[in-house]
Amino acid sequence: MKILMVCLGNICRSPLAEGIMQHKANELGLDWTVDSAGTGYWHVGDLPDNRSIAIARQYGVDITGQRARQFTAADFERFDKIFVMDTQNLRDVLRHAAGEAHWSKVELILNQVHPGENRSVPDPYYDDNGFDRVFRMLDEACEAFIRQQV
Repeated sequence: MKILMVCLGNICRSPLAEGIMQHKANELGLDWTVDSAGTGYWHVGDLPDNRSIAIARQYGVDITGQRARQFTAADFERFDKIFVMDTQNLRDVLRHAAGEAHWSKVELILNQVHPGENRSVPDPYYDDNGFDRVFRMLDEACEAFIRQQV
């Protein structure tokens, strides 16, 4: 399975989601590829935010090998599932979609835990204290998705 995590700048939420999902898949011996991207271009080539790196490390997840990149329409062909962090990311990603085959791949990640509620993962960029909360939300969502798959 190939999974893409998407947020705005690809430095806070989606790198955490990528790291968490890949870490869990590796622990279970699943042959999954997990990547992340941002709908914006501002941070292309950058490491994840230092606060994301720190909170991931605190939970035993290393995201220092990641570099930000921008989402492209080609990602619909490369990935089986595309998880977005919030409703704006959902709109931005779906703007690149070419029909139902693409639309059906995209979902708000918190729907894994709260089906049909379309909750957003809050952006912790301007809230230093939000990174731990975001990590735990994403960890729960990734765990729920994996449980459905295995």
